[in-house]
Amino acid sequence: MPFLTDRLHDTERQQRLASALSDENARMTPPSSMAPAATGLRTRFTFDLGLIEAELRAAIIGQDESLEQLLEILKVVRADIGDPRKPLATILFCGPTGVGKTETVRTLARALYGDADAFCRIDMNTLSQEHYAAALTGAPPGYVGSKEGTTILDQEKIEGTRNLPGLVLFDELEKASNEVVLALMNVFDNGLLTVASGERTYSFRNALVFMSSNLGARELMEMDDNRGSLLRRLMSPTQSRRERAHDIVMKCLLDRFPPELVNRIDHVDTFNWISRDRIPALVEVEISRLNRRLLKHDLALEISSSLKDYLSAQGYDRQFGARGLRRAIRRYLEFPLASFLLDGSSPAPHRAGNTVSKIFADRKSEKVHFEYI
Repeated sequence: MPFLTDRLHDTERQQRLASALSDENARMTPPSSMAPAATGLRTRFTFDLGLIEAELRAAIIGQDESLEQLLEILKVVRADIGDPRKPLATILFCGPTGVGKTETVRTLARALYGDADAFCRIDMNTLSQEHYAAALTGAPPGYVGSKEGTTILDQEKIEGTRNLPGLVLFDELEKASNEVVLALMNVFDNGLLTVASGERTYSFRNALVFMSSNLGARELMEMDDNRGSLLRRLMSPTQSRRERAHDIVMKCLLDRFPPELVNRIDHVDTFNWISRDRIPALVEVEISRLNRRLLKHDLALEISSSLKDYLSAQGYDRQFGARGLRRAIRRYLEFPLASFLLDGSSPAPHRAGNTVSKIFADRKSEKVHFEYI
């Protein structure tokens, strides 16, 4: 009886929501008498800020200021002093493509839950037509599926747990239709989204709501290249580069979205272009990721400094960021590595007491050469 099962699950969700609301009311009610001073802050969240910071700084290169801002937000969440009738935070990451906006959320999910996919990701570029608003708010009354109240939202990943926040990412926000974006206004304001039929309510009050956007990327490139009369008028000699970038992004946001929506976003942060001097560090990050994939084959890869320099030179593309580097590593390292492993002419040596075989990669005679060490 699928309908009865859906109703039971819906009732359970409503009970959890009512319980969460009662907990929020209890936290908002002042105590009748003063308790003795505590030796430390008692908070329901238990995640380790130091571990999260280490994960973020190891994976996200060249975005130190943005990471500092995110860590400050996480401190407020960890202390549990935010408004209980709103999401824990609503954060918009703007900037060029391939600079780490989505990867930041993936890294945060891995640090919190041990799984980089442990967050509810909504690709807004798939909701580019106005009738796709029903994908978020459910079918309206009278339409097929209205009573089920089904949406593309993942309730469990949004709600998180009592001691860990849920994570939501609305990726490439500007590519969704206006109707889809406006459906999020109540989420940003009171942390609740009731489907059109009224059959179900999603709570975002225990969630960090992230958004990403490429708005302003072209204008930021013109600013850095000192082109464009409008951008020169926006610049002030007393402003830092980050402040000027923020003003440009805010203007682009207000050109695209209504002010009442932008005003409901808690934090708007702008990611930088990835500079050439940061590329070698990104190569190391990509090699560590490749080694995690090789571990299932009991292999580990090391590369020479000359090969690292070559990959850095071939992979640097200011316009495409880290994605251009990944393509270069795939072409100049992963392709020949796969051929070396499948060739079989140099089988991995058997090492007693050591289950991992190491491979050394170097660039010789315009080609990448591999050998077991």
